[in-house]
Amino acid sequence: MEFQNLITLIESVSASGLTELKYEENGVKIKLSKKERKVQTIQVSEALTSETVALTAGRNEKDIQSTGTGKENVNEENVPAGKVVASPLVGTFYVAPAEDAEAFVQIGDTVKKGQTLAIVEAMKLMNEIESDYDGTVAEVLVENGAPVEYGQPLFRII
Repeated sequence: MEFQNLITLIESVSASGLTELKYEENGVKIKLSKKERKVQTIQVSEALTSETVALTAGRNEKDIQSTGTGKENVNEENVPAGKVVASPLVGTFYVAPAEDAEAFVQIGDTVKKGQTLAIVEAMKLMNEIESDYDGTVAEVLVENGAPVEYGQPLFRII
């Protein structure tokens, strides 16, 4: 395969959302895969300690990943009520598709399930973060351009 064709193929695969591509030339074998991306959400209903609950697919609420240093104290008034949309991956959080573009959503906006709320960039790929809930954006919990961790709360929807 020529270099320019390889570059074109890489760009096309990156833009398509494919998670796997196998290619063979003379035997003409091609395999494309696209796995479903799920937005992980957590619902906050009790006061949190210095541990962050990280819910993963196939695990239950007993699985907890400690990310605290023991220095932070969370008071009940600091714990947001409502439904929380959490980051499904590690990356950089962006509220808009481009620097000069308008934010996907702002505090007070009404959102529908499946609506894009933000983008998390991971390894130069832009991953849309969609709402799992109908409701109103009560709070954006992360600053634009900030790094985010897996399971970190991003939005509070009421």
